[in-house]
Amino acid sequence: MLSGMDSIGRRNPQAALMSLEAYAASARGGFACLFSNSDEYERALIAERRAQGRYAQPKRRWPLLMLIGVMMMIAGTVLLLV
Repeated sequence: MLSGMDSIGRRNPQAALMSLEAYAASARGGFACLFSNSDEYERALIAERRAQGRYAQPKRRWPLLMLIGVMMMIAGTVLLLV
């Protein structure tokens, strides 16, 4: 790569400068970040993980268990009073 640029530089310094600027712009583009700050990155990361189902809520069974418990207490109380 360098030898090719070297031969270009010997023929036309302006072309070599433009080629070097193009390489530099390409290199800067590779380091560009899609997010302007860490908050944007975190929001995008969480949104992606939610889309993958990583933050799915576990099924809550305690209301059903509480209902069954209360019904058993009432049934026990009725049986004791009869």
